[in-house]
Amino acid sequence: MLAPMMESPLLISGLLEFGVVSHPEAEIVSRKVEDGSIHRITQGEAAKRTRQLANALLNWGIKPGDRVATLAWNTWRHYEVYYGVAGIGSVCHTINPRLFPEQLEYIFNHAEDRLLFIDINLLPIIEPLIDKLPHLQAIVVMSDKEHMPDSKIDNLICYEDFIAPHSEEFEWPQFDESTPCSLCYTSGTTGNPKGVMYTHRSTVLHAMASLHAQVLDIQSDTVILPVVPMFHVNAWGLPYAVTITGAKLVFPGAAMDGASLWELIESESPTLLAGVPTVWLGLLNHLDSINQKLDSVERVIVGGSAAPLSMIKAFDEKHDAFLLHAWGMTEMSPIGTVNAPNKKLLSLPKEERYKKQQKQGKPVYGVEMKIIDDEGKELPRDGKAYGRLMVRGPWIVNSYYKSDKLATEDGWFDTGDVATIDTDNMMQIVDRSKDVIKSGGEWISSIDLENVAVGHPAIAEACVIGIPHEKWQERPLLLAVLKDGASATKEEVLDYLKPQLASFWLPDDVVFRDSLPHTATGKLLKVPLREEYADHYIK
Repeated sequence: MLAPMMESPLLISGLLEFGVVSHPEAEIVSRKVEDGSIHRITQGEAAKRTRQLANALLNWGIKPGDRVATLAWNTWRHYEVYYGVAGIGSVCHTINPRLFPEQLEYIFNHAEDRLLFIDINLLPIIEPLIDKLPHLQAIVVMSDKEHMPDSKIDNLICYEDFIAPHSEEFEWPQFDESTPCSLCYTSGTTGNPKGVMYTHRSTVLHAMASLHAQVLDIQSDTVILPVVPMFHVNAWGLPYAVTITGAKLVFPGAAMDGASLWELIESESPTLLAGVPTVWLGLLNHLDSINQKLDSVERVIVGGSAAPLSMIKAFDEKHDAFLLHAWGMTEMSPIGTVNAPNKKLLSLPKEERYKKQQKQGKPVYGVEMKIIDDEGKELPRDGKAYGRLMVRGPWIVNSYYKSDKLATEDGWFDTGDVATIDTDNMMQIVDRSKDVIKSGGEWISSIDLENVAVGHPAIAEACVIGIPHEKWQERPLLLAVLKDGASATKEEVLDYLKPQLASFWLPDDVVFRDSLPHTATGKLLKVPLREEYADHYIK
């Protein structure tokens, strides 16, 4: 028997129109890519422009299901493309401009993008590839006429000219909520990147879940600065969630260095920041250099990789801001867990609370998770056992784009992470399954070791890899990048680590480097490092 309730599809356009009715005055502030100046628009005004864009897309010939690509930073125009493309039933395909040219070529052609929206300073990326992209029919530059650049590409279209002739009135079509709305590719650390296609339903559910007080706690009076790029997993879904509440959005454009972020923070007074640890390290270092404090900021969301203890303490003790881990993946839309402040956590002594804050947190409602051993047996939630982290839920991938194979095992997605889950259902990533180090039958977490190492006052960044060893199978090697002007010896670093680590965790060697390789999303790229140092311990 079916209950007699209305069936109304969960659609991206519904978020936009709800925002227009409920809080049209909500502000969207952007640093312009063209000249660095500040642009202001309301949610109501952005909605009118989005309807113009929808009319323009249909007039140009974009059909439901067509892929429309973006190579763009966080701005109000990118926000309009998010909604305009998905609203007509097409797919907004956000592309990471930091990928290698070969990866970009593969992604464009695999997705068969017909149209590209691009920011002016990213045109040099696409110019050498244009003849290799047979499906791409036109490029719209996200600029006004005044700032249109010279380019080797003929017939570029100006964004403002593209939408200007069209009506601000548009009736959004209604369709099945399982219709695809956006497409994002993994960073492709092994093999070609894989496409993850999100649906209207999965995206709206994810946005609604993220608003909860025990998740990201986004309210109407929240002022959020999302430094996480809109080309990376839809900026963690924030452009959708914020539209529901009417919170103020502050987009940083292409300027994400510490000084530029501080300028925006000082002028716009955000209460919530969202980004990866490397971004916050740059901000913290800049604030130290100018002796300034984040007076308006209450919470800082960290994702992408674990924040070290030193960063958690710096935000709390210097800036009175709570750092909360959010963990997820491209395949998870992306939020899976959040370590949000609660009464129990805040009642702990500070040092004990800091250690708890290093965990990735509790599952968001809608996400189920478990840890299993190599035989597939579920392991206890005791905070001690660790195993393969498996997840399932309504916004988690079931299969990759254009793949006939399921990406799941018995309905569960293998995250590739090794984790523990404690008695409070708090999850902590121990390592990536391919990065955990097995030494003499004992496991060593490269992530934990890295987080301890970056607490050393001279170390800016650390990477730990497992290196083949004749006696112990593998031993950890610490690769360190020193801060500008700082110095340290191997012995000084090891002396710093000794009191904080079990003896068998202590690296056998420390190698100082000028830099470390990263993926396009800022994560440490360990595969080439393991190859480079494969013989380091073999005598």
